[in-house]
Formats: sequence, C-alpha cells, structure tokens
Amino acid sequence: MPQAQADGDALNGLRESFSGALHAPEDGSYEEARSIFNSMVEKRPALIAQVENADDIRAALAYAQEKGLEVAVRGGGHSVGGACLTDGGVVIDMRRMNSVTVDSGARTARAQGGAIWADFDAACQPHALATTGGRVSTTGVAGLTLGGGSGWYERKFGMACDNLLEVELVTADGSTVTASEDENPELFWALHGGGGNFGIATELTFRLHPLPDNAFGLLLWPAEDGEQVAYAYREAIESAPEELGGGVAYITGPPEEFVPEHLQDKLCAGVIATYAGTEAALREAIAPVLALEPDGAMIAEIPYVGMQSAIDDPPGFRNWWSAEYLTGLPDEALDKFVEWADEMPTPSPSQHILFPLGGAVARGASESPLAFREAPWAVHPLGLWEDPGQDEQAVRWARGTCEAMKPYSVGATYLNFLGDEGEDRIVSGYGRENYDRLAKVKAEFDPDAVFHLHHPIRPLAAA
Repeated sequence: MPQAQADGDALNGLRESFSGALHAPEDGSYEEARSIFNSMVEKRPALIAQVENADDIRAALAYAQEKGLEVAVRGGGHSVGGACLTDGGVVIDMRRMNSVTVDSGARTARAQGGAIWADFDAACQPHALATTGGRVSTTGVAGLTLGGGSGWYERKFGMACDNLLEVELVTADGSTVTASEDENPELFWALHGGGGNFGIATELTFRLHPLPDNAFGLLLWPAEDGEQVAYAYREAIESAPEELGGGVAYITGPPEEFVPEHLQDKLCAGVIATYAGTEAALREAIAPVLALEPDGAMIAEIPYVGMQSAIDDPPGFRNWWSAEYLTGLPDEALDKFVEWADEMPTPSPSQHILFPLGGAVARGASESPLAFREAPWAVHPLGLWEDPGQDEQAVRWARGTCEAMKPYSVGATYLNFLGDEGEDRIVSGYGRENYDRLAKVKAEFDPDAVFHLHHPIRPLAAA
C-alpha cells in the first residue's frame, strides 16, 4: 500500500507539469488510447502519456525511469509485433506532435515525430513535391524512416532514410541531440535503418523531390491467372525505368466499380503500378502486363497523396507479417511465390506481395546499416484478418512463404516488415559488421537499453 501511494504521488506530480494528456487504466479514455493497428496485441500499459512537446517527453521518461517501468514509443502504431505498447510500463504516445512544415524553395520538409505519412504528403502536395513514404498513409513517419523506409518510389527517390537531412532526438537521459552529416554523423548513419534504438525522434527533416505528374494503376485477374501475370510483370520490370514502382499482389477483390462482380470478394491476382510520371508513360512501362487484358483495371493520373492512401487498411484487424529479400527471381522462385498464394487467409485484407527493388535502393547500400539493399526482389506476405479462428492458418501461410523463399534469400531482410522473429533475424538484417557498429552507437546514446522493444540492438558492453 505505501508503494501504491508513492506511485500515485509521483503520477500527480507528473500531471502538474504535463502539457499533454495522461491515460491510466482506470480512465475512460484508456482503451481508445491503447488501441493500435494490430488487434492481436493485448498489452496493457500502466500509463499512456500523449506528449505535446519535448518537455513532456522528458517528464514521461523521468517518471518511467524513477519507477523502473519499461518504455514504449508510439508513432503511427503500425508495429506488427506491438512494440508501441508495453505491459505495465509507460507508453510515450507521439500522436499530438504531428505538424509538418514545407520549405518549397529549399525542397525540404520538417516533420514532428508523431506525424503520419498522410500528414506529410498532404503538406507536400500543394507544392508538387514528395519523398518516399509508407505504402499506406497511416504509417508513422518516424518509425518507418528510422527503420529504413521502404515505399513505392524507393527505386526512384531512394528509401525514406536516404532522404533524411537531420534528426532531432531526445535520448534516454533527457538530453536533446541533433544528428546530421555534420553533427553526430555516426548517430546519423545509425538512424538510417537502426530504428528507435537511440532515442525518441522529435523532428525529422527530409529532402523533397519534384513530382509534377503521378500515375497509379490497379489491375486484377482471377487467381488462376496469377502465374502468367507474375511472369509478365517480371518481364516488364527487366526493362522498366526507375520511375515504375508497385508489385504483383494477390488480394481479395474489393467492391469497387472497376472490379467485375466475379472478382469481388474473391482471391485475385493483381498488379499494383505506381509511376513518377504520366499515365502514358506508366502504360508503356507495363505493356507486357496490359497485353494480358485484365478483367478489372483502373489506371489514371492521380495526386500522390491519393495514391499513398489508395490501399489503406483500417485498424483493428489481426496481423502477422514477414518478408524475404531475394538474390534474384528465377522461374522456380516465381513459381513458389505463386503457389503460396493458395494458402493465404481469404476473404480478408491480406496481401501476398512480390515487389522489385534496384535503382536508388541498391545505390544507397553503403550509406545505411541495412544489409538487404542490393537484393533485386522482395516477397512480403502481409497477413490481416478478422476471425481469431484463422490465426493458425494466417501465421502458417506467412511463415511458410518465407521458408519457401529461403533458398533464394540474401539472408537479410527489412525489419520494419517483421515482428519479433528473434535476435538472429535482427543481426542478419544488418549484417554482423554493421550490427557491431550500431551496438557502439547504442552504447553511447542508450547504454542502459531503455529503448529496447522494437528490434533491439544490445549496447556493445552487453553484446
């Protein structure tokens, strides 16, 4: 009882100096504040601190460390493993810090650490400027970028982290540090894929690119046509310019006007096509695919902000994802990708995706700690479903897909596409040399591993 009273006194003290909102389990606002993208995650924090500024972050960190409580950081809430929540600990919820400021003359944008890509893209759209962002608009800017930042236009503009110019962090001891090419350059390198291991990003500054024209297409066939669709897409990519993004994706046919009735709510083979240019250029780039005459097709020039939200999935589904990055795409690998589509949970928002890399992704391989960047292709089983009775099937499908692709894997993968798959998977994501280098940065900026929930890097002394 004395300890409970002490905790109450400390919490009251935090409330007095806190600008944002605090949500404890007894509060009526707690359940809504606790909700994240993956409904399979049932962690119950002792406190959710919705911060409004860096002082709030420092206060919440100090409270957690005084009480010996685990710290989680929430941005967009898309961590498939639920790293944005903690059982019995403190969640530092960044969502109120979501402003984005664009300098169109300098072609830069400065985003607060709680912004999501919908915020970012909406701010950039009036200036016909953009940078690589998440494939859905509700993903957090900071979490995606610090983990590397894969997106539709990574072949053309590089990954999100390649466009970072500066990051401002609050570290575990409450200090504010700036990382850029000129200031704390080793930390800046670590933030190009090392995730949230080094502090809480309060502001991120990005390089922007002109994007006067933007085209998007979604083409659908019955699932049984998937093999010839996948082969045609591979042929298109072999000669496609870097402006072409997208991928082959098995999905459940949506109830949209352009989707014929016989494909709606059925497993479909599809091609998602994104193009940093005109509709005519997009059509030329995917000519081998269009020659197969899709049953349903939507191709148009649309604003980038619209494309980025075109396949948004609502929160609240059960989630399990993984990925394998491939050394190449021989016929037998492509055949295995097609075969595993039959195992995915349907009808559901699940996606069985094969997408191309290369271009600017490979050119930036030496500039970040990510070990997969020279891989030309990636397979990403993205499981989302409603019925808990499908849990076993969905996880088995995602794991089985990755196991089937292992003979063609580079051995490293993009950790933002994974939940908790063990330390070996984390180390392989960076490669041993890069992991050890990251561990040195971790030892300097977070020696006690306060930030350890999202693909943790152990400080060098503990490694």
